[in-house]
Amino acid sequence: MNLKAQAYGSIAFIERNFALIKRYIGWEIVFLTYNIVNALAIGLIGARMGKDMVLYLVVGAMVWGFLSILFHEISESIAWERWEGTIEYTFMAPINRFTHLIGNCLHAVTYGVIRSTLILVLVVLFFGISLKGANLPALVIILIVSGLSFVGLGLIAAVLPLLSTEKGAYATHIFEAVLLLVSGVYYEIEVLPVWIRPLSYISPATYTLRAMRAALLQGTGLGELLPTIVLLLAIGIILIPLGIIVFQQAEFYAKKTGKLKRSG
Repeated sequence: MNLKAQAYGSIAFIERNFALIKRYIGWEIVFLTYNIVNALAIGLIGARMGKDMVLYLVVGAMVWGFLSILFHEISESIAWERWEGTIEYTFMAPINRFTHLIGNCLHAVTYGVIRSTLILVLVVLFFGISLKGANLPALVIILIVSGLSFVGLGLIAAVLPLLSTEKGAYATHIFEAVLLLVSGVYYEIEVLPVWIRPLSYISPATYTLRAMRAALLQGTGLGELLPTIVLLLAIGIILIPLGIIVFQQAEFYAKKTGKLKRSG
């Protein structure tokens, strides 16, 4: 299969996933409403402390929501295949697994950026906050680049619903919970116990949060943020191939042991 055909294949998976969103739009509205209300509630915690604290907490809620969307979309793409009874057909189809997974990942990043941007707009309107001086283009770039590193983790987490029919998708929340704890989503990592703090330095979410807060609160330019952007890009370049390799090994095991059946 040539490069052009693989690109069209990935686009087809993106279109399919957006079609699923349209099909189950009611659930999407429920989840979006939850994320918006959650961000507003977290922002209200810092309302008495001023605009900067509200934005500080809202950035944490945005990144947490973005990470949750990526993990949810990637892992749920496997769970939905099981639910629809098409997972065996998809995995036996004459299409490169890289094409399949990259299509799902690109959809997750695109959808996550759209939802996160919408949440930020609504929060700003709700609190009447002026973003004058904020570097919004840098904010979007950081969100997209960080999505690549989160995607790699999501691919590794997607192994769980592949191997476990009933509870695999829920088990991916373990990954999210660990990142929530160590990455400084709602607090600085310096408050963490010394023994757990090293995990913060290997979490891509830590660098995403710092860069986004710098762009939003201080208007930091792309030049100053470039080292962090390059770091996040490098993490993504490492984690995505690693995630695909891990997923392919899990797929081989699932096929060999007959775990692709919906009945598990």
